[in-house]
Amino acid sequence: MTGSSRGRASATEPAWVEHAIWWQVYPLGFVGAYPADTPPAAGEHRLRHVVQWLDHVIGLGASGLALGPIFASRTHGYDTTDHYRIDPRLGDDGDFDHLIAEARSRGLRVLLDGVFNHVGTEFANTSWFRKQRNGSGFDTFEGHGDLIALDHDNPEVVDYTVDVMTHWLGRGADGWRLDAAYAVPDRFWAQVLPRVRSVFPEAWFVGEVIHGDYSARVRDGGFDSVTQYELWKAIWSGLNDGNFHEIDWALVRHSEFLDAFVPMTFVGNHDVTRIASRLENTKHLAHALVILLTTGGTPSIYAGDEFAYRGIKEERFGGDDAVRPEFGAPPDGVDQLGRDEFRLHQYLIGLRRRHPWLHTAHTSPLQLTNRQYVYQTRNGADALVVALNIGDEPLSVSLPQLGFDHGTILAGSGAPPQDIVSQVEVEPHGWLIISPAARQ
Repeated sequence: MTGSSRGRASATEPAWVEHAIWWQVYPLGFVGAYPADTPPAAGEHRLRHVVQWLDHVIGLGASGLALGPIFASRTHGYDTTDHYRIDPRLGDDGDFDHLIAEARSRGLRVLLDGVFNHVGTEFANTSWFRKQRNGSGFDTFEGHGDLIALDHDNPEVVDYTVDVMTHWLGRGADGWRLDAAYAVPDRFWAQVLPRVRSVFPEAWFVGEVIHGDYSARVRDGGFDSVTQYELWKAIWSGLNDGNFHEIDWALVRHSEFLDAFVPMTFVGNHDVTRIASRLENTKHLAHALVILLTTGGTPSIYAGDEFAYRGIKEERFGGDDAVRPEFGAPPDGVDQLGRDEFRLHQYLIGLRRRHPWLHTAHTSPLQLTNRQYVYQTRNGADALVVALNIGDEPLSVSLPQLGFDHGTILAGSGAPPQDIVSQVEVEPHGWLIISPAARQ
């Protein structure tokens, strides 16, 4: 078991991303600006409320702040009306500069959320709207009448997108999440991204891609990364169904992606039901997090998931509100809601940051049944053995049978860390992470 499985970042991924772990915030909800009976005014400077949480981000162990939409819009932020203007419900340019400065002082990167597939109906330049083929109106995004599709074959739209992206990178952002990238022709991104990189070669670009050929989208569009929805779905449904075969299948696919680029991985974000609500057995929150933080990828933690916040997304008007709540002041002390989950996040994020090789590591199964799963995650000579048990019976793991002399327990349920073992049992609904010693 001394193979040389090694992923690689895309040719354009900046070196700093190897160490990136994002804490994602949906700003309009986070600061109570949307939904709100009376929208706040710019003078309330609500974007600065996020600054209060930056020390929490550091305490959690994350290294970057991934912001949802912050530009002028009429409702939820994804109906942008002016990409050059901070949403007045959040504040103004001064508030953005303050947030960037405070993040920088703590060594935190900042990722912005850009919507360039569509805009709101109040967007100024209607000549950039994409006309329907029958000429009767404008195309919309997935049938939403208040989200008008841009004409991505218009060179002025290309120029505008390049200028917006370079403008905010020049103001201190480190990269862009590109919303609904799957709905935009790859040829558009292939025109935009090289021009932005020519000015900001250290910027990182991740496309929101839900399904399809991830590797082809990265190659043809020129992204550094895309969102790994396949693995997200496999994690929660595999744990709920008692089907580690589904998770293993997704990890095989994941390793194939890692041959070409490093996906952005997550178990929660602003568009999906929170993982604590999605899982039928909350004991398995740990298993989901262990998978996230011991496999290749650029991980993202959705704000509140570290406290096991609940929230169910519903397919209706306002159906996102439950997963995009307002946050008050940061918790003080160890008696806050979800303290065990928070400490687990801290520990596993710390483990991840002590093993930066995990960024491009491949996984391979060592033992696999419906409810018990042991996998190796490896990058060259570096390796971990991860044992997950969601069954009602103990899971027996013999390291010599797996090709190792012994191993050191780094973390787990029901077992003290740092124990050197050759044979170990994982308790029902438990887990272990082991640093294995290669057979001499």
